Amino acid sequence: MAKRQRVLGIDPGITRCGVGVIDGPGHRPHVVAAECLRTPSDRPLALRLRDLQDRLEALIGEHQPDVVACERVLFSNNVRTAMATGQAAGVALVAAARAGVEVAEYSPTDVKLTVAGHGGADKHAVARMTAAQLRLDAPPTPADVADALAVALCHLGRQGSGVPAGRGAGDWSAVLDNPHVKIAGGTAPASDPGARQ
Repeated sequence: MAKRQRVLGIDPGITRCGVGVIDGPGHRPHVVAAECLRTPSDRPLALRLRDLQDRLEALIGEHQPDVVACERVLFSNNVRTAMATGQAAGVALVAAARAGVEVAEYSPTDVKLTVAGHGGADKHAVARMTAAQLRLDAPPTPADVADALAVALCHLGRQGSGVPAGRGAGDWSAVLDNPHVKIAGGTAPASDPGARQ
């Protein structure tokens, strides 16, 4: 029997920080809590980071996750955005460390590959697959929350607890065959005969 695991997923940001708590195992994950933490842009940066850390620590204390999974920032065309995201990610890692909770970091490609089955999937496709796996009626909103839940699902998938990881689209046949699930967007893998040229 697959081990139960509670994961707090974080999509880091200072203005908007998505958080999502899910319980595994991966083959039957469900949402425990999800929200978007916001800090006002007219406050000094140091105070915004402090407030974000306080709120993340409170969430960790309330939900007692086994793991905090955070999206890793690799690069961005906008330096200011990348720096702000990196600062928020640092605060999230400190909040987890202060609580003595294990931390895992995943790149956006890791998340797309594990949740949607393809590293080039767009945000809409990932959000739809996140909703399907969590048996939600619609993709979570705002997008920051959907991203945080996807990060948490990615962690469960990478732990071998039932969520398929990698390209294997066939692994998702039960989800994709559901007439109520519509998957849109993404780029077909190069090996796909219908791939874009």
